[in-house]
Amino acid sequence: MPDLFTGGPREHGVVRYAHDLATAIVDACVAPETGARAESTPRFVRSLFEARPGHPLHLHFTDRLFGASTEDAATNFERIAARTPVSVTVHDVPQFSDGAANLPRRRECYRRVLAAARGVACNSAHEVCLLQELDILTAGPRPTVIPLAGNRPSGAAIDPNGFDAVAALVGFVYPGKGHLEVIDSVARRGGGLDVIALGAASVGHEADVMSLANHARSHGITFGATGYLSDVELHQRCSRAAVPIAAHQHMSASASILTWLSAGRLPLVADSRYAREMQALRPGTMTLFAAEGMDAAIATALADPASTILAVDAMTAPYFSDAAGSYLNWWAALSW
Repeated sequence: MPDLFTGGPREHGVVRYAHDLATAIVDACVAPETGARAESTPRFVRSLFEARPGHPLHLHFTDRLFGASTEDAATNFERIAARTPVSVTVHDVPQFSDGAANLPRRRECYRRVLAAARGVACNSAHEVCLLQELDILTAGPRPTVIPLAGNRPSGAAIDPNGFDAVAALVGFVYPGKGHLEVIDSVARRGGGLDVIALGAASVGHEADVMSLANHARSHGITFGATGYLSDVELHQRCSRAAVPIAAHQHMSASASILTWLSAGRLPLVADSRYAREMQALRPGTMTLFAAEGMDAAIATALADPASTILAVDAMTAPYFSDAAGSYLNWWAALSW
């Protein structure tokens, strides 16, 4: 049983996911009959200085968390893997939208990470396809797909007549997330609806919030970002938004969609290979729209507010408890 690395800034989505999943894994190791913990219960590692040399360790990797550059991130991961056997869940995998300057560097970074790991998990089959298409799977183990887990919907009733007049996007603000496209779509309606980002600017993209706000203002609407929200605040905002939308065209795995579901909402989601995979995994929990269909999708959501509310019997699994079981089974079969 590996130790579980949960270090890093808790407001970062990958760090938050690593912590929530680690908590579920530890819970799964408790014998329900007695409440006694199994001998192999994993240990939380909040600093890499706490890692035990030679003892297996599981990490959640994104290059932006492991170094100031993609090269530093890969080197730091390799140093960890040289001291102890590691398995890794990769996040934010490289894709063609990274552009000509960043793609080669990110591709080489992730190739080095996969080559150094004893086991690799991806959060979607789409991510495995990206790794194949970018020739990153030339070394290292074949990835295992363990879908991104979410929380169960609260089950609280949502009043479709009480929505705030906003189109809302969940998560960090950065280019390509869909904020600009949603602003333009809302502006074409001619008023009566504003756009809000339920989250903060990604590091280095603080100026983008002001740029988007200025762009929206020039089209007669308002755009703003809330900054970091607590779980309770985020849930409340999600439950009240008239148009719950995830407009990112380059998602590889999305906690944003799962946040909408946990708040009892049935979001509008930009069509993509990943979105179709999630729709198949969780049928009836999202409304897909093509790029040219955003205007119509928003209009339908406003005309029929109930269409944005998740059915009480919707199947939104896998949850964290499901993912915990999948990880335990995967680790049991790994050759450490």
